[in-house]
Amino acid sequence: MDTETQGRDLYTVIDEDNVAWLHFDKQHTSTNVLSAPLLEAFYEELLDLVGRAPRGLVLVSDKPNGFIAGADVREFATLENHDQALRAIQRGQEVFDRLAALPFPTVALIHGFCLGGGLEMALACRYRVARDDPGTRLGLPEVRLGIHPGFGGTVRLPPLVGARHAMDLMLSGRSVDGRTARRMGIVDHAVPERHMKSAASSLILDPPFPHRATKLQALSNHAWVRPALAALLRRQVAGKARPDHYPAPYALIELWQEHADNARAMMHAEAESVAELIVGPTAQNLIRVFLLQEKLKGLGRGNDFKPRQVHVVGAGIMGGDIAAWCALRGLQVTLADQSPERIAPAVKRAHALFKKRLKRPRPIREAMDRLMPDHRGLGVEHADVVIEAIFEDAEAKRTLYQLLEPRMKPGAVLATNTSSIPLQELRTVLKQPSRLVGLHFFNPVAKMQLVEIVRDDEADSEAVSKAIGFTRKIDRLPLPVASTPGFLVNRILMPYLLEAVELENEGIPPAEIDRQALAFGMPMGPVELADSVGLDICLHVAEVLSERLDITVPERLRDLVSQGRLGRKSGAGFYRYEKGKAVKEKLPHGSRRGTDVIDRMMLRLLNEVVACLREGVVTNPEHLDAGMVYGTGFAPFRGGPLHYIQTIGADTLFQRLQNLEERFGPRFTPDAGWELVSGFMPSANRHG
Repeated sequence: MDTETQGRDLYTVIDEDNVAWLHFDKQHTSTNVLSAPLLEAFYEELLDLVGRAPRGLVLVSDKPNGFIAGADVREFATLENHDQALRAIQRGQEVFDRLAALPFPTVALIHGFCLGGGLEMALACRYRVARDDPGTRLGLPEVRLGIHPGFGGTVRLPPLVGARHAMDLMLSGRSVDGRTARRMGIVDHAVPERHMKSAASSLILDPPFPHRATKLQALSNHAWVRPALAALLRRQVAGKARPDHYPAPYALIELWQEHADNARAMMHAEAESVAELIVGPTAQNLIRVFLLQEKLKGLGRGNDFKPRQVHVVGAGIMGGDIAAWCALRGLQVTLADQSPERIAPAVKRAHALFKKRLKRPRPIREAMDRLMPDHRGLGVEHADVVIEAIFEDAEAKRTLYQLLEPRMKPGAVLATNTSSIPLQELRTVLKQPSRLVGLHFFNPVAKMQLVEIVRDDEADSEAVSKAIGFTRKIDRLPLPVASTPGFLVNRILMPYLLEAVELENEGIPPAEIDRQALAFGMPMGPVELADSVGLDICLHVAEVLSERLDITVPERLRDLVSQGRLGRKSGAGFYRYEKGKAVKEKLPHGSRRGTDVIDRMMLRLLNEVVACLREGVVTNPEHLDAGMVYGTGFAPFRGGPLHYIQTIGADTLFQRLQNLEERFGPRFTPDAGWELVSGFMPSANRHG
């Protein structure tokens, strides 16, 4: 880069073949995103290029991590009304229309992330070349922000690849690698890094006819086909998202069904639809959740801890899956347990994960090579991070630490995956007690993004920092929490689950309890969730918490466990299970539904949220919302439990808690922390 291009968000270089190479390099950030000023600068650059008349234009990113990761989501949160949103979206469309109308060939040269507005920009080019490796990801994930593509993506993708591929990508928000994108027809070439520039140049110097959908693919967009296909798509979406919770996918289907044969009308309707969605509560809350995620990612920014080797002790479901995930993310992993036979099931599960995620034989083999069964525990001496993931028994953990600590290298992190035991009870046997931190993963490890970083006043700040750095290294979200009973997520979730047990014991059908939780927006009903976690595990955690907090364990839970009805894993819990799926009895007509079912469960959860805020379990209230969304799936479209309290009104919820306290007793007594979120003086019967 010469002095003329330094400090610029984008710049153009003309090569000896008169091909223009327009470089994106957004300053002061590691990732290219399309902010409003960058779009304006791009538009001016395109106008300038028309006058310079090159043989063609190649769009390229100077960022190592990718092409363009999408629009600047922070700008979405500043839109005040529909008209302001509409103007911003239409301006983006105008910029990409200008790109599409250039009188010479255009190529998007794609590596790494090419998402949202980045892919929409690439679609406005005549050709696309992608780097052929697993790190290249193309997708239109806007639906996850409560909107759908708005810079022409809904208009340009279906004619290019047909409705099946196009609608699947836009409705699911998933991304595909370069090779899959080539097979679908999104890109013209998927080539290794060393061939990318020559592939782009050849498309400019000897331009072929642009790719279009096959006749069969094109038929899927025909006016006669769209109504039936749209009905099918709606049924598929309804199985995953309710229209009152997530309106965007339904708006997208309607947009495509009504306008797919009229590009200009569809472009106009696309802008109107996104403008309406983006200022609505669902989109604004999902945008808030996205920004909370970015804040958790930012906790690891600037962290120079670069772990290479991890030693995991305990090859059960949690330990084995933690080891597999670390190997998937490129770390060398040794997995220890008492015998090879105990480790074998974890290795088998790891292989299934690698096949599902990596697809191709060579990357799968390389990942398997990084995961070493180690029943003798020889990997301890070389590990940068040692993770204990054995059963929840404080004495057993302390005994293990006495064996591990003398063999660990200086500066290595010693971490426990305990789900409920405070660190101060575990570190008493250590010669360097401050080195112990918590790395609390959630099950299933490969799906749950959150990891609680458990620390207390005795924990070494450098060890905590390394734990955060390790968590980001394996592409997980670190959430620092205080070492209090149950930490954050389990502590808040347990009263909610226990209230579901109380409701079931009172005669409310489990299916009805779960139905109301799903209607609120939870990803799984509490009864089925308890069965999935394991009722024995729920009972153990509840009993641990009841020793330290004001929680009563329902006898119904103890009875089920004593009968051997442990949930999904035993074939029966609250539900019966056939082939791993819950058999739910249909609710008879006129069955008792219970008018306060959801109130009772959610208010116990929210009361515990307020208690955790008061006690400082997290130092930042936004971290609490992020933790509950990413640790429990708390209705993302509601923006997190604290945000939900503010939306409904703390005083309203406080009064509802008091009413439940009068009817059902002290488990509903409002916590003293409601003062922090309510702004009004509590009555005398609150406790803390």
